[in-house]
Amino acid sequence: QVQLVESGGGSVQPGGSLRLSCVTSGSPSNFYAYAWFRQAPGAEREGVSCLSTSDGRSYYADSVKGRFTISRDNAKNTVYLQMNSLNPEDTAVYYCAAGFGFWATDWGRAHLYDYWGQGTQVTVSN
Repeated sequence: QVQLVESGGGSVQPGGSLRLSCVTSGSPSNFYAYAWFRQAPGAEREGVSCLSTSDGRSYYADSVKGRFTISRDNAKNTVYLQMNSLNPEDTAVYYCAAGFGFWATDWGRAHLYDYWGQGTQVTVSN
């Protein structure tokens, strides 16, 4: 059974950094995409970043471009999200997702992903 487990969330001051990890177990080798989403209180879940496994290309929401970086360590079955220059608007629960398909123009649509982690809280405040 496939499981995704996130870690690395926490509280940080504005301008700080965090690295989220998503360990996949029982993962099939045919996931076409890994992604990070986030959901703030009262808001819809939004796509933050996506990694296409077929060509290694990464995609980012405009709000995080230049600050966040998605990466993958195949040997450790782990996907990372390095978050720098954090600001209070980044406060949310962050979720890892994996999908059997990939659509470059729709990567941020949550319903296209097949497996989800339980989420990890990120809080940015003074």
